[in-house]
Amino acid sequence: MLQKFSAFAGVQGPVVVIVMDGYGIPEHTAGSAIDAARKPTLDRLFARYPNIRLRAHGTAVGMPSDDDMGNSEVGHNAIGAGQVYAQGAALVADAIADGAIWQGAAWKEVVAGARAGRGVIHFIGLFSDGNVHSHIDHLKAMVVQARAEGVNTVRIHALLDGRDVPETSALDYVVPFEAFLAEISTGGFDARIASGGGRQYITMDRYDANWPMVERGWRTHVLGEGPQFANATEAVEGLREKHPGTIDQDLPEFVVAEGGRPIGTIEDGDSVVFYNFRGDRAIEITRAFVDDDFDKFDRVRTPRVTYAGMLQYDGDLQLPRRFLVAPPAITDTSGEWFGRMGLAQFACSETQKFGHVTYFWNGNRSGRFDGETWQEVPSDVVPFEQRPWMKAAEITDAMIAALQSGRYRLLRCNYANGDMVGHTGNFRAATMAIEAVDLALSRLLPAIDAAGGVALITADHGNADEMFELDKKTRQPALNKDGSFKAKTAHTLNPVPLILYDNVSGGRLGLEQTEAAGLSSIAATVANLVGLEKHPKWDDSLLVVK
Repeated sequence: MLQKFSAFAGVQGPVVVIVMDGYGIPEHTAGSAIDAARKPTLDRLFARYPNIRLRAHGTAVGMPSDDDMGNSEVGHNAIGAGQVYAQGAALVADAIADGAIWQGAAWKEVVAGARAGRGVIHFIGLFSDGNVHSHIDHLKAMVVQARAEGVNTVRIHALLDGRDVPETSALDYVVPFEAFLAEISTGGFDARIASGGGRQYITMDRYDANWPMVERGWRTHVLGEGPQFANATEAVEGLREKHPGTIDQDLPEFVVAEGGRPIGTIEDGDSVVFYNFRGDRAIEITRAFVDDDFDKFDRVRTPRVTYAGMLQYDGDLQLPRRFLVAPPAITDTSGEWFGRMGLAQFACSETQKFGHVTYFWNGNRSGRFDGETWQEVPSDVVPFEQRPWMKAAEITDAMIAALQSGRYRLLRCNYANGDMVGHTGNFRAATMAIEAVDLALSRLLPAIDAAGGVALITADHGNADEMFELDKKTRQPALNKDGSFKAKTAHTLNPVPLILYDNVSGGRLGLEQTEAAGLSSIAATVANLVGLEKHPKWDDSLLVVK
C-alpha cells in the first residue's frame, strides 16, 4: 500500500487533473494560436498560481530521441503510469536494428502464410516518417526482408499523413518510395503501392467514432473499389487536381490498376501486416480482419488471411493475437494504486480522446480499476475546424456534476480542442478552440473551489502553439509561393504547462521546476496532494510544501 505523506496530510476535497490537449509553450509567439486567443482564465492562472514547464516529447515520454515529438498516446501513458516506458517507435526500431523482429514467431508466420497462399504480403499503414503512428523506414525494412525471404509479391496500402508531417507532403514520401520499389522489383519480385487515401478519410478511425471511415478503407484495400490510377504518384496528383485545397489527411481513396483491374486486392491465402505501432487508430481495421462476429459494416467478403499488427493494440482484448513486436508492459499505474487505496476516480472526455484518459492512462488496459467511473461524451462527426468548440461544454457539465456528487476523490478529463483543431492547420479555428477551453475552465474551476479541491492543469504535448511552419534559422513563419503562411498540422517539441490551482492550502503548496520535470511526475504529485507517498516506481513529485 502507498504510505502516508509526512509533509502534507492532503487536501480535504478532490484532486482534479485537467489535460488541455495540444497546448504547448512555444519559444516564440509567431504562429501561436494560443498566444492569439482571448483566454482570460488561463492568463489569470499563469499570473496568480504556481506553474512550471514539463517535458512532453522525446525521451521524456519514451520516444527514441529528443527529435521525436510527443503524442497523446505516450503522453497519457506517462501521466497515468508515473513512469517512462520505451514506446512503440523505439521498440520497433530496436527490433529491426538487431533483427529480433525477423526471428519472432509472428513474422515467420506472416512469411509462411504468404508462401502457402498466393505469395503475397500486404502492408497497410500510415505512410510517413512522423514516428507518431508509424515510420516509413519500418515499412521499407519489411519490404526488403520479404524479398530476402522469397516472398513473390508485396502490395502496400498507403494512408497519406499530412497531420504528423507537413499537410501537403505526400509526394515527398510517395515519389521516392515508388522509385525504391521499382529498383528492388527484380528477379521475379514485384512490390508496388496498391491503394491509399487520406488518414482522416479512410481506415484510421478510433474509439468507434466513424465506422464509415473504416468501411471506405476496407472497400479500398480489400475489395479494390475506388478511383483508379496507374500509380500512387499519379493518384496524389490527380486527387489534388480534382479536390483543390484538400490537404493530404483528407484526400479521398484511390486504387492502382492495370487494364482496369486493381493490382492489390486482398484475397484468401494472403498475409496482411498493419504496420502502425500506435494502437488507437489500428484497432477498428484490425477488428474488421479478425473478428468472426464482426457487424459494424458489410464486408462483402472476408478473405482468410494471416493477419498481424506491428504491436498488439489492445492487450485486454488480445487485438490482434499475432503481432511482430511486444508492446511495453506498463505496470503499477496510478489508476491501479489509487484504486487499491480505495480512492474513487472519475474520468471523462469526448470520444476523440476518451481512450486517452482511460485506456492509455491505465497502461493500455481496456478494463476499469476498482472504484473507477468513466463517462464518454460522443464527439460530433464533422471537420473539427467547423466546430472548434467540440464537446468542451459537455465535458465540463459532466465534470461539474461529478464534483457536486461528492463521490470522487480523484477526477481527470481531457479537452481535445487544441490538438484536434490544431491538426487542421486552420489558425482562426485553433484560436477559437483555445478560447472554448478557456471558457470551460472558467466554469469548472469554481466547481472545484466549491468542493474544496485543487487542480493540476497541464497538457500532453504541443500543437496549437505552432500553427505555421517556422524557418529553422529565423524562427519566423515560413511562406508559401503565394506569400501565405505555410500551415503546420503536426505536434510540436515544446514543453507544456503544469499549473497548480489551489485556493484551499493558504499558500502552503507550490511546484518545483526541475530539469527533469516531465509528464511522468504528475502521478506522484497527485499522490502527495491526497496525502500519500508516491509508488517507488513513479518519478519524483513536483509538489513543494512550505
